[in-house]
Formats: sequence, structure tokens, C-alpha cells
Amino acid sequence: MAFALDKVREIAERVAQSSGLILWDIELKGSGASRTLRIFIDKPEGVSHEDCAAYSREVATIFDVEDAVPGAAYLLEISSPGLDRRLFKPEHFAQFAGSLVKFSTRDLVNGNRHFEGRLVGFSEGQLTVDLDQAGSRKKAKAQGAGVIVVPFSNVEKASLVPEF
Repeated sequence: MAFALDKVREIAERVAQSSGLILWDIELKGSGASRTLRIFIDKPEGVSHEDCAAYSREVATIFDVEDAVPGAAYLLEISSPGLDRRLFKPEHFAQFAGSLVKFSTRDLVNGNRHFEGRLVGFSEGQLTVDLDQAGSRKKAKAQGAGVIVVPFSNVEKASLVPEF
């Protein structure tokens, strides 16, 4: 029987909300007996190992009770999205305005597809990024690049760049 990812997502969201957590993302990797279901959870102050363990117990029980994954073998992993978390929803970009980001675009922007800089803001479906504020390893390359505005629809892949 097929893996009902929509049902899994609905249950994962419901359990996250009831636990005071945010469902960040769900990934289904692999196939057959080596299938892995990864659920990334978060909360404003960050998630602990205990948060992940409690969420895992609760969501796995509900998956079983509601038969969300009938007959499918899989490994369940619960994790924080991490410091270098993927950004893929408009609300992610709005939440992390002011942070360093790296991203690639579907179409060329000023002759490039790969960027790193400070996310100045996100509004009206567009990212505003200051490329002159790239992380130290990219600083020299990005100097003089200035501020770019990129439509969210042109963002192919994006993530935070950890700052220490």
C-alpha cells in the first residue's frame, strides 16, 4: 500500500501544535525496507533531545492508531532543522530577515544563480538580499555586488548560513 504523505503531514502538524512545536519539514527518503521518514520540528527557543523523543513517541503512536503508514516499513527520525536549516516557505524568509542566507535561483539574476548575503527583508513575494554582507569566506567575491531583489518564485533552494 502507498505511503500517504498527506496524511502523515496532517498528523505530524497536529501533534506538533498540541506539543507547542512547529512542524518545519517532512522528508521521505529511500524506498522499500530502507525508507526513512524524517520530521523536522522547531520552537522559538530551539528543540531539545527530550522534545524530539517525546514527539517521536507521540507521533509514532498516532501513525499506528490512525494507520497512516499501512504495511510500509520505514525508519522514523525526528530532528531539529539545524542552524543551516532549509528555507522554503514565504514565512521562513520573513521569520529570518536579518540573517545570512545562501540560495540559488532558477533563472539568472545579474548573470548568476548562486548567492550568499544578508536577508534584508521579505515582502510582497520578494527577497531583498545585501550581497555585500556575505559570510567571511564569500566576502571578497561578493564585494560591490550590492542589494538584489529576487522574486520568491525564482528561488530554487535556500538555507541559513550559521553565524558564530
